[in-house]
Amino acid sequence: MSEYGSGLIRTTMVAVPARQVVVPAKAVVLAAVWTAVGTVISQAAFLVSQAVLDGRHAGVPLTHPGVARALVASALLAPACALVGMGLGALIRHTAGSVAATLFTLVMLPPLFSTSRQWSAAVKHVMVVSAWKRLVQNWGDLPDINRVHDATVPGSWAVYAVWPLVAVALAVVVVRRRDV
Repeated sequence: MSEYGSGLIRTTMVAVPARQVVVPAKAVVLAAVWTAVGTVISQAAFLVSQAVLDGRHAGVPLTHPGVARALVASALLAPACALVGMGLGALIRHTAGSVAATLFTLVMLPPLFSTSRQWSAAVKHVMVVSAWKRLVQNWGDLPDINRVHDATVPGSWAVYAVWPLVAVALAVVVVRRRDV
């Protein structure tokens, strides 16, 4: 939310004094735009990669098991991350700090945890990017030695739902209670 840095948040709050309505409205628009962008990017990436892989006889059709889940997960990664960023922006109220906190939370924090220990795996699996990685992988039947403390597909979808919902809920609470 760069509105705090530029001061446009005051204009927004004057135009719509019901603060509890502003954040959900922004969240809906943000989610819609980034879902469209994520869908276009994930479809384009799939089609380009399949064109390359088909030339090497390694491509998979759209009907291959796991492809639809991977495309949906990839399309929804963008709005999930955008909503988390919006929530952190409302909490921090500083553009550079919000961007840094969002990048740290979404990108740099998950690799700090491994799946070799259960507590570390539990923390890693509740991260958005780790959930995306699980949703786009189609492991099949691999030996158990390679699958130490794996995330579940339903748990990964839950992560996709919970992070944005919590971020938007916190933003609503913060914007309602804080002076602009």
